[in-house]
Amino acid sequence: MSTNSNTFFSIGIDIGGTNTDIGLVNANGVVIARSNLRTAQYFDAQLFVNDMVDVVRKLMLENNIEKITGIGIGAPCGNFHEGTIEDAKNLNFRGKTPLKKMIEAQLHVPIIVTNDANAAVYGEMIYGGAKGMKDVVMFTLGTGVGGGIIIAGKLLYGSDGFAGELGHATLVPFGRKCTCGNAGCLEMYASIRGIMQTCVELLEQFSENELAKIPREALGLKIIADAAYNGNAVAIETYRKTGEWLGIALANAVAFSSPEAIFLMGGIVKAGEILLKPTRESFAKHKLFIYKNDISVLTSQLNENDAAILGAASLVINKNQ
Repeated sequence: MSTNSNTFFSIGIDIGGTNTDIGLVNANGVVIARSNLRTAQYFDAQLFVNDMVDVVRKLMLENNIEKITGIGIGAPCGNFHEGTIEDAKNLNFRGKTPLKKMIEAQLHVPIIVTNDANAAVYGEMIYGGAKGMKDVVMFTLGTGVGGGIIIAGKLLYGSDGFAGELGHATLVPFGRKCTCGNAGCLEMYASIRGIMQTCVELLEQFSENELAKIPREALGLKIIADAAYNGNAVAIETYRKTGEWLGIALANAVAFSSPEAIFLMGGIVKAGEILLKPTRESFAKHKLFIYKNDISVLTSQLNENDAAILGAASLVINKNQ
């Protein structure tokens, strides 16, 4: 592949607690090459950055790319204003990491750092189902719950760069203890671990259920979802309760943002209608009456394997067009 002056290339980086995915992306939103690092093995931020830069250079060299327009990075606790990662609980290097400055010192290209959910919703607006929309909210549902908010076509960062932490809005006062230190956060009810806890709590009431025969350490999300589709009452109730809680959170998000649509992304969404139906019903029930327009609850249309990379890369691709 050869470069030309009419084509933009950027790098999208998705930093997760376990792995870091790095992709070379063209202006059409196609990931043309990718690689990864095992984040969990790094306890020193500088070593992590050095290896990440090496991967970027290798991707460019192997694909005959002489110049990139920039690097977009989605990271846990990523601060757009500061270009930092700050006290991410799922990373082994703690404190305030000046990621933007560290990478710029070696690659001398524009760097944009934001949290992973912000990157996801922006990618959805540029390349996915939110294309053409200007007001969008996204909930990322996985190990945790993240939130990304676009208002008038721009990401909402807030005064300190940390706006959109929808997963840590209190859903159930004095509820389940969250890893953030608070209690009752949405994350503890609509994440993978939240669903697992709901199921376990229900099994304590219905010990004769088939799922109760499965050792707790072997009880996974797919098992619960499959059981729900096969008519298991506890599994169905697990997703009904999860949908009820999630629908309330969606209604709360509408109250401050009034979006055109709300998008859901992440592993939990794979459950399909067993989750989406009660979520939409709860959303309709709790949505404030003044929002007469039909606000759709949609699932992400980005390719699952590329979504995180595209989301991060879209931050710099769109900036340079």
